[in-house]
Amino acid sequence: MNTNLSRIEIICDMSKFQTLKKCLSEVRVGGMTFTQVLGCGVEKGTKEYEVDENYEMELLPKIQVAVVTPTDQVETLTNVIQKALYTGHIGDGKIFVYSLDNVIRVRTGDTGEEAI
Repeated sequence: MNTNLSRIEIICDMSKFQTLKKCLSEVRVGGMTFTQVLGCGVEKGTKEYEVDENYEMELLPKIQVAVVTPTDQVETLTNVIQKALYTGHIGDGKIFVYSLDNVIRVRTGDTGEEAI
């Protein structure tokens, strides 16, 4: 089933949660899922000035936020998210976009866009 829905997953520093929540609210995202996670990227959990010194991965507290949106809104949303999170420093985060086959609202049985 092709529903033209996408899932946007954002992983970023915990200090950016309020900023991210505010920007998603301003563009009228209907809902989100928030999870506290541990992780690191290519910097292996180090500060920008320590990158060459740390050889062992350090897992840092992060947030993972997921939203489901119609696919035609993905570019707009990812642009807004990028602007909200950007500092220009290591650790600004990552945005992942996934295609969804279907979404089902358990309570009503609605599917696709009606379910979000």
